[in-house]
Amino acid sequence: MSLQCVATALAIGTLHSQQVADTVFQPPLATPAYAAGRGPLVLIDEAHHNFHTAEGRYSPFARLLRRDGYLVRPGQSSFNAGLLRSAKVLVIANALAARNERDWVVPTPSAFDASEIRAVHDWVEAGGSLLLIADHLPFGGAAADLAASFGISFSNGFVLDSSMQGLIHVRRSDGTLASHPITDGRNASERIDSVTTFTGQGFQFNGSGTPLITIPSGWVLYMPDTAWRFSSATPRKSAEGLLQGGVMRVGKGRVAAFGEAAMFSAQVAGPARRPMGFNSPEAAQNAQFVLNVMHWLTGLLKD
Repeated sequence: MSLQCVATALAIGTLHSQQVADTVFQPPLATPAYAAGRGPLVLIDEAHHNFHTAEGRYSPFARLLRRDGYLVRPGQSSFNAGLLRSAKVLVIANALAARNERDWVVPTPSAFDASEIRAVHDWVEAGGSLLLIADHLPFGGAAADLAASFGISFSNGFVLDSSMQGLIHVRRSDGTLASHPITDGRNASERIDSVTTFTGQGFQFNGSGTPLITIPSGWVLYMPDTAWRFSSATPRKSAEGLLQGGVMRVGKGRVAAFGEAAMFSAQVAGPARRPMGFNSPEAAQNAQFVLNVMHWLTGLLKD
């Protein structure tokens, strides 16, 4: 790997570390799915050192859901049956163990203890819906044990191209974006033909599961021991065929797993306030995709 590529990666890492919510951008939403405040309760986890929270970098996500009629509340305690009982959807976005809150270096222990993982799994089997989002190192590692309980193998690396860029475009036309009720939507206006992701990790299903976003050829999964630090010795392998999005049914419930977080929100990064997320001109259908994922999780879209 050239010194120029290393410098590019470090510059991109600095840009990502300067992400803040875009408090101005508001995507179009012609017809809300539910009357205002009358939709299902969505609980956004904030109890596990989350990089994305309902009042922080995921505030555009929370605002979009409220515009669609959902009730949105922060989850500020550990997972247990009492906390989850009233929620229809639990959103976990980039949770971390305490040791990695500021130190993005391996090892990256689980953000959740065994009792929390059991509580979430039991709740999903009984009919709850989980949106599990875990980005590149250290987030994939922090969510790996929870993902594994559903038969999902998260990696703890970075998906980048040969120039160390991470803007991935997937399209229905080439099969990297699957045809599914989520991408079909409820009508023609909700149909999704392309989605953009912003770096992230790649994962696999170890059993049942339906791919939504498949990483195209030409992409590499890098496995550094420190976030955004790469060298010629950094372990790597082809990322082609790994997933950045997929869904599954678990008992009476549903799970949607994603290996990239920015696609679900609207952020700006760096001094130039570069759009990153569904506010990006290169991600015009991402906001509708987010809504369609939520509509599938809450049963408005059927398999």
